Amino acid sequence: MTKRNRYLYVDNLRLAMIMLVVMVHLAVTYSGIGGWYYYEARDLNNVSQLIFLFFGSFTQSYFMGFLFLLAGYFVPYAYNKKGFVNFIKGRLFRLGLPTLLYMLIIHPLTISIITEKFKMNDYVNYVLTLDFVGGSGPLWFALALLIFSMIYAFTRIIMDNLRRNSGIKAEKKIPHTKQIVSLIVIISIGAFLIRLIQPIDTSILNMQLCYFAQYIVLFLIGIKAYRYNWFEKIQYLKGIKWLKAAMTIGVVFWIGVLVLGGALRGELDVFKGGLHWQSLAYAIWESFTGVSMSIGLIALFKEKFNLQNRLLSVLSDNAFAVYVFHAPIIVFITFSLRGIYIEPLLKFVLTSLICLPTCFLVAFILKKMPMLNKII
Repeated sequence: MTKRNRYLYVDNLRLAMIMLVVMVHLAVTYSGIGGWYYYEARDLNNVSQLIFLFFGSFTQSYFMGFLFLLAGYFVPYAYNKKGFVNFIKGRLFRLGLPTLLYMLIIHPLTISIITEKFKMNDYVNYVLTLDFVGGSGPLWFALALLIFSMIYAFTRIIMDNLRRNSGIKAEKKIPHTKQIVSLIVIISIGAFLIRLIQPIDTSILNMQLCYFAQYIVLFLIGIKAYRYNWFEKIQYLKGIKWLKAAMTIGVVFWIGVLVLGGALRGELDVFKGGLHWQSLAYAIWESFTGVSMSIGLIALFKEKFNLQNRLLSVLSDNAFAVYVFHAPIIVFITFSLRGIYIEPLLKFVLTSLICLPTCFLVAFILKKMPMLNKII
């Protein structure tokens, strides 16, 4: 099996996570739960609110952390192949340029769709005052990954000078259950402590630090997973047990915490941070789900979805372009459909069916442009 074929399941996982990114932003549009450019203000009944709340919180608990895990897995390979200087140049090109593109063009374009007007003076002020630094939108992920990669590169220089070895280390066994539980505990404590000063729904330069305990730890685990070949060592049946645990024990725990914690009465702030048992319980659930889903999805896709047909190959090749460009596309579509009044959940489903193929079609067309194709 070639190296490319060996990791088709990773390409499929990235594709699935980026499709979820689009759907989460559509869910925010129609639920008002979370942060996004455009909200369609509608009153939700209790059932709709619970479904939107579960979809948003469950997906948030793992999908971005999982992307950092996958990104971390390929960082050592890229560094080993390119060396320090070319690795840095490559990251600046493939992560830095798309982020700048988003900040300087895509973000203002998306705002102009909502306001239905564009003032050049506002744009000049946006650039000259450096407000654009906080206009990364979904590309905060690329910016954070760029920072993580830079830190890794400088750390590798130091470590490689101290010990002359690098690459895959096959001798270390995959973490056992106690170590995985310890990892969950570490992420939980980190999330709880960060949220004492940076609760959920707050950000610094568009970085939601409340989630970064998971992002940082899983990025580091991804690096170690490459060094010790852990992805290949994950056994299907054991991985599926973690996946089932997230969807059974995790869901029951989530429902219990929300009901006992007052979420159904609208008391959500105590879950977002501070010295509240709800915040700690939520951090534990989120960390458990994030780690469990990561293990389970790798096992599932490696066993069942390590293949691609022509369609999946095209979709996978355009997934990052969808991530970069989806914001103005879905804002334009949802804003255009604002006059259609149907139940929010149904509208979410219908716009997902419209927006997902549209995003991939636009991404496919844009990637035909030589300059864009080089960076996305």
